[in-house]
Amino acid sequence: MKHNKLFNALLTSGVITLSVGGMAVAAPCRANPCAPRSSRMNPCAAKNPCAAKNPCGAMNPCAARAMIDPKLVMRPKNYSPYQGRPDQGNGDLVAYGKKLFNDTSLSTNGMACSTCHENHNGFQDTFAKPYPHFVQMTKDDSNVNAVHLDEMVQFCMVKPMASKPFDWGSKELAALTAYTAKYQKGYKIGQNAGKGNPCAAGNPCAAKNPCGAKMNPCAMKKMNPCAGKNPCAAKNPCAAKMNPCSGKNPCAGKSW
Repeated sequence: MKHNKLFNALLTSGVITLSVGGMAVAAPCRANPCAPRSSRMNPCAAKNPCAAKNPCGAMNPCAARAMIDPKLVMRPKNYSPYQGRPDQGNGDLVAYGKKLFNDTSLSTNGMACSTCHENHNGFQDTFAKPYPHFVQMTKDDSNVNAVHLDEMVQFCMVKPMASKPFDWGSKELAALTAYTAKYQKGYKIGQNAGKGNPCAAGNPCAAKNPCGAKMNPCAMKKMNPCAGKNPCAAKNPCAAKMNPCSGKNPCAGKSW
């Protein structure tokens, strides 16, 4: 009996053939489109919209932590920051920086710097130290041990605000850096001890999660490109109703 089962399995998979009157006869299930060896002909492989082009894959900000390339956020060689108007000191930059600090259009997720840092919320006590200094976020996200203030601004643009860093010679970078330097002076060590995360509501992985129920293109059936149009769903030639190898399978109940 064990030999019969093994023989049937080998015959079904096409590993062996029958010899009738000196002629080799291929196994009748060799071309079975539902057999394991037919994966190369599987119409549900390459054309499946839920495979490599998953819109919730690589671009998902809520997936595994993605490291930030330090080249994006660390000062380049021969860096020359925007200086502003010498006759006004940096007063014009500070005023412009305050405006940018509350500007949600700088992000792609509706956040502004003030979303996390209004009234000095969200800062660790290291914020009170002169720059450059250690910041846990830059260590976690880029393995960078110490940053200048303008580099910290660039980090925040890329990570919490899910945007692009400013041009290094831009007025915007200089303005946010100047305003944050002034804002830093008002921070008191220990003032955020025991406080909850001020970025919860604006967190791109929370209420406004692009991979959540409302905005996730793979969540709701109405927007899911992997639902109704999936060639591996109703019209699957390997499904129960359309499977040409189910009831009429010549390799099903026979023993050879």
